[in-house]
Amino acid sequence: MMLWILLGVFAFFAIALIFWAISIYNRLVVLKNQVDRDFSQIEVMLKRRHDLIPNLIECVKGYMSHEKSAFMDVVDKRNQAVSGLQGSVDPTDAQAMQQLAGAESALGGALGKLFALSEAYPDLKANTNMQDLQKELRDTEDKVAFTRQAFNNAVTSYNTYKQTFPPVLFAGTFGHARDACLLDFDDNEINEAPKVSFT
Repeated sequence: MMLWILLGVFAFFAIALIFWAISIYNRLVVLKNQVDRDFSQIEVMLKRRHDLIPNLIECVKGYMSHEKSAFMDVVDKRNQAVSGLQGSVDPTDAQAMQQLAGAESALGGALGKLFALSEAYPDLKANTNMQDLQKELRDTEDKVAFTRQAFNNAVTSYNTYKQTFPPVLFAGTFGHARDACLLDFDDNEINEAPKVSFT
């Protein structure tokens, strides 16, 4: 009789342990899927940003024909940023995330310089196409910042959960060994409109 009781207690704890491991696995999957979903939103916003830039260049070209180096810098930085997004960037690949952040920061800096140069051209500043493009880019930058914050929050939740005890015991076994990486742009270059004053 005592043997049956011990077997029953052992079976109960074994079943409880299995359900506990399953709940940890499911939570890891949910958090990882949130990271992937939020990163895909960043990709959408960055692609939108990249698509606006050729229109901006065409609009500015006619007014700033002797500023060719500024155009070429923006085009070059845009192409680098676009190539960084092609394929799928894995949020757990620190090097890929760092390259993406660097390319986007460089593009933001090149755009800032282009906008600073455009301040010297009153006709260009008054052009409604230019104003519309600048507004769309500003709106897109705001959306990039918002989606980046949501992504970074999801990454923090995922990494924190899988690094706590007891999930840390199972994370590697369940295929969640690598931490997801935060996406940090140089905030001064990508999120703020350039402040220019010609006195």
